[in-house]
Amino acid sequence: MSAMLTGIGVGPGDPELMTLKAIKKLQACDLLVVPDADKGESTAYKIAVQAYPDLESKPKLVVRMPMTHDRAQWRASHRAAADQIEAQLDQGKHVAFITLGDPTVYATYMYVHKMVADDGYPTEIVSGIPSFCAVAAKLNISLAEGSQMLHIVPSSHGIESALTMPGVKVLMKAGSKMGKVRSQLIQADMDVSMVENCGMPTERVFHSAEEIPEDAGYFSLIIAKDKQ
Repeated sequence: MSAMLTGIGVGPGDPELMTLKAIKKLQACDLLVVPDADKGESTAYKIAVQAYPDLESKPKLVVRMPMTHDRAQWRASHRAAADQIEAQLDQGKHVAFITLGDPTVYATYMYVHKMVADDGYPTEIVSGIPSFCAVAAKLNISLAEGSQMLHIVPSSHGIESALTMPGVKVLMKAGSKMGKVRSQLIQADMDVSMVENCGMPTERVFHSAEEIPEDAGYFSLIIAKDKQ
């Protein structure tokens, strides 16, 4: 295969939810790019290697993707990753970059993808199952029916206006603001469910806003619906 950057979604956590196409692209790649958020580990890699154990033998490039709101540092890390990837593409390698969920939904990968594409290199994206679809399946509920609207909301940036919109609200990336999000959901008096670490060994399910712990982990996703 000629030089190509492939962004691969590994799904939300359960390795059995990785697609056949994702596995085939990993088998075919010459180099695996593993994102590291300064913690010395990669959740995406832990998922992928369970689905495709031979991934351990692939050459790897670990790129630093710090969790920061400093835009200069944020952009510098993306540029550094893009430069390292382009150096490999210049050698004719097929490079695979793994990311949680789907690469097109709030994925840091897309910033690197756009830089590499803008620099004239061939790129492609392999979809992964998004976390909100996996969470709805875990809860055994629909995300939206009939003419209902579905809103995907980055709740770390505030949810006040989002909660007034008609339809179903998916709240992602609450992080350290989980306590505030929980309080707002209780006040809004909605039907609320949350899954933390969906598909992972540490998965936990909560069926009301009151049940949600304020210290819930980063990989927590909330589905909020107007009461019928």
